[in-house]
Amino acid sequence: MLVKIQNKFIKDAINFLYDMSLKGKKSRHRTRLISLLQEKMKQIGEEEVIIIKEFAGEDKEGNPKKDDNGNFAINDVKACQEQLNELWDEFFIIDGGDAHGMLKTVKEVIEDYDGELSGRQAEVYDHLFDAFEQPEEEKEDE
Repeated sequence: MLVKIQNKFIKDAINFLYDMSLKGKKSRHRTRLISLLQEKMKQIGEEEVIIIKEFAGEDKEGNPKKDDNGNFAINDVKACQEQLNELWDEFFIIDGGDAHGMLKTVKEVIEDYDGELSGRQAEVYDHLFDAFEQPEEEKEDE
C-alpha cells in the first residue's frame, strides 16, 4: 500500500486524525501515522529555514537574518515564496512495508468516517481519502 500526502496538508491531517474518537487497534494505528506525519512536519520546518536562509542570510547565531520589524530580511520575496511553495506542493510518500497494516487500518478509518465536515476539515478529509485511494497501476509504477 502506498499513501501520498501533500506537504501542505500534513499539519491539518495531524489535527484531523488526532480529533477522531477511536479505540483499540484503530487508535494505535492512527497514533503511529500521526507520529510519522509529525516527523515529516519537523523535516519540512527545517527545510523551510534552509530556504529562508538562502534568501535572508544568517545572523551570527546561524538563524535567518531579520529586519528592524522582526520579519525575515528576505532579499527576493518572490523567488523565496516560489521555493517555499515548491516545498509545500511536494508529497510525503509512505510506502507499505512495515507500515502496511497501519496504513490499511487508517484507510478503513477514513473510509468509514461519517462525521459532518466543512471548510478546511472537508478539504483535508478529501485529500486524505484520495491519498489512500491510489489506483493499482500507479502504486506499481512508484
